[in-house]
Amino acid sequence: MKVEVIVDGRAGRLQVDGGHLHYERDGRAIERDFSVESLTPGSHSVLVGERSYEVIAVGGEVRVNGRAFSIEVFDPRSMRGRKTGAAGEGRQNVAAMMPGKVVRVLVAAGDAIEAGQGLIVVEAMKMQNEMKSPKAGRVVEVRTKADATVAAGDVLVVIE
Repeated sequence: MKVEVIVDGRAGRLQVDGGHLHYERDGRAIERDFSVESLTPGSHSVLVGERSYEVIAVGGEVRVNGRAFSIEVFDPRSMRGRKTGAAGEGRQNVAAMMPGKVVRVLVAAGDAIEAGQGLIVVEAMKMQNEMKSPKAGRVVEVRTKADATVAAGDVLVVIE
């Protein structure tokens, strides 16, 4: 499988062939063997070489050992053209990465927002995680409130 990716606004190419990956970005290439084991829905243990990573993926965000990355993946064989930046078009859902409790809601429906702006703070596993906007736009809907309990994958905010 060959795809083009944008990781935190930086373009690259990823090729996965069985348990081997080849990643190119900024003229540099990385090749490694890897394996993936599912832990829970949306949560995986990834072994790359001899290093282990906890990877949680929901929507356009991936957390690797707790560090968040905005990710877009484009199949060059598809009819959809590649975007020039990290911002997606149309409505996007911001979902909970893991089960937890909403600590703070930082935006309201109708608010104008910037890419990377904090939207909601969710406490999970005794850590507070700020959910950030993947693009500039407007908050269409807030589907949660402070002190609410959320499950992994629950849509918390809709933006466009």
